[in-house]
Amino acid sequence: MSADPLHRAGNPQRSTTSQPPSGSGASAIEVRRSARRRRTVSAYREGDRTVVLIPARMSEAEEQRWVTVMLDKLAAQENKRVLGDTELSERAARLSELYFDGRARPASVRWVTNQNTRWGSCTPAEGSIRLSHRLQGMPEYVVDYVLVHELAHLLVPGHGADFWRLLEAYPRTERARGYLEGVVAADRLPHLPAARGE
Repeated sequence: MSADPLHRAGNPQRSTTSQPPSGSGASAIEVRRSARRRRTVSAYREGDRTVVLIPARMSEAEEQRWVTVMLDKLAAQENKRVLGDTELSERAARLSELYFDGRARPASVRWVTNQNTRWGSCTPAEGSIRLSHRLQGMPEYVVDYVLVHELAHLLVPGHGADFWRLLEAYPRTERARGYLEGVVAADRLPHLPAARGE
């Protein structure tokens, strides 16, 4: 019998580790297949790794589909918890270290309820960053993108070529921008009147 805990007698499993799809928050995904698992798929975070448990009989295509579904599900669960201003400031500091070598140092980072036409704002002279409360509950990578965007303004005030070059450091920029554009587009759709009885 193998010493590997993933290959116990009566419970054969195969485990693969891969890089996550662009836009997910985890650094790696480990897929564990189990012959005992018949229908259910589950996932959990283990440090900076996401572990996805699937039935052994699943095809590679089904595996890929379920990994995407479970990453989205985990992200939605994690984003139900709203960050407070202190946590938002700590997150901004981590993002500055990660993408700008700590050069962007905001004096304050906080949620505000008076920004209904933009997602965030920055006053470089004061070092203050404000994020719209409408971002609360959106995926983590979207909130991070807006924070990185505003942090970049502490280094480059305008939206010129130098600014956009700074944002290239954040790998999920395009995905986050697409998400926010989708939210804006959905808000512009006509709302149908509710049917009777609703």
